[in-house]
Amino acid sequence: QVQLVESGGGLVQPGGSLTLSCAASGFTFSREIMGWVRQAPGKGLKWVSGLSTGGTRRHYVESVEGRFTVSRDNAKNMLYLQMNDLKPEDTGVYYCTKCTSPWDCPKVRQDYWGQGTQVTVSS
Repeated sequence: QVQLVESGGGLVQPGGSLTLSCAASGFTFSREIMGWVRQAPGKGLKWVSGLSTGGTRRHYVESVEGRFTVSRDNAKNMLYLQMNDLKPEDTGVYYCTKCTSPWDCPKVRQDYWGQGTQVTVSS
């Protein structure tokens, strides 16, 4: 079955960096548009970034543009999110997901999602 397992989150000070990873299995990863969504404390899911199947088309929510970089390794079935210059408003649980397009990812939790990885930006 489809499985996505996120890792790499943690507690970091403002201005710090983290790299999130997502291990995918149970489907043909290279054929799927993928992305990252975030759930901030007490808020709904918010799309953060999306990436085309070949990794050439990247899209970001405006608030992370220039600070985050999404990438993928289709040979390893892995999705990544490099996050630099982190801000407190980046705090939340990050999920990787299949997307309809690089700018259109699910806005409700999907059955195949993993547990997500917690990112906390605080001094």
